Amino acid sequence: MSGARPDPLAPGQISLRIYPHAIPPRECVAEMCHQAELAETAGFEGLMTSEHHGGFGGYIPNPLQLAGWLLESTHSVWAAPCPLLLPLKHWTHVAEEIAWLAARFPGRVGAGFATGGLAQDFEMAELDFSEAGARFRAAMPEIGKALRGQAEGELAKDPAIAACADSPIRLSCAAQGPVGARRAARFEMGALYDSLQTLDRMRVVTDAYHEAGGSEACTAIRRVWIGPPPNKEVSAQMDFYRDYAPQEAQAHWGKGQELVHGDNGASVAEQLLEVARKGGCDAFNLRIHAQGISAEAVRDQIRALGEDTLPLLRREWAANAAR
Repeated sequence: MSGARPDPLAPGQISLRIYPHAIPPRECVAEMCHQAELAETAGFEGLMTSEHHGGFGGYIPNPLQLAGWLLESTHSVWAAPCPLLLPLKHWTHVAEEIAWLAARFPGRVGAGFATGGLAQDFEMAELDFSEAGARFRAAMPEIGKALRGQAEGELAKDPAIAACADSPIRLSCAAQGPVGARRAARFEMGALYDSLQTLDRMRVVTDAYHEAGGSEACTAIRRVWIGPPPNKEVSAQMDFYRDYAPQEAQAHWGKGQELVHGDNGASVAEQLLEVARKGGCDAFNLRIHAQGISAEAVRDQIRALGEDTLPLLRREWAANAAR
């Protein structure tokens, strides 16, 4: 991992997930853009955004739009709505929107997709939640082809879609288990892991991905913190997740593994390296935010990660790869 050049969703990339705070909307947008600027200065290669609707705590309704705001506020980092809940809109419209964002910011756009696990998101769109999985499976191969410039029919006439033939957009797919991992591999996408998966489960998913021929990034999502951890806020966030996450996913969550923390940045880097070794991941998406954590605290953590954790993580990961 050299960190020399940002490459959306590629192996070796370390990205930061940007979340909204519970402050007025105008201030919230400005704060997220400021955190993106800090992340770029700190040395993160990329930024991720994620999706829920109806004022669902800690999320915004359009992660692609937020990705555009973050790209406009920065100079070289990439941004990706990841995951974007693909079944909520027709895949052709999603493909067009991603392709045109990439036309505005060439080489700086990626995207990741998930089925969605919250019924409210589908009810607001007047869609049957029980059909989400089928809609997702039908859309995945099509949007993958489109964003590699292989669209057919009317969609192929879109100039931004056609431009993907020369500048394909790298994609990732949520993979909570071997089935999802094999799907990601089959559609030539990276694998995006559940943030709460145990390392044993992550290794099972990684092995399934590579056995199925997957060659893109396997991205581990981990919440991190340098210094005394915000246990109260993280515990509340866990309760929040448990209220809506399916039991099938929770069966593979590990106690305490939702937060990687240490007294200093080096300790956090060492723990992340252990995640990479045991879980088999080759990219990271790091989270700092949880409901109740202030914007000031998030900014301080971004700076601290940039000073100590990211340089050591890159150096040691590159050294391990060279052995």
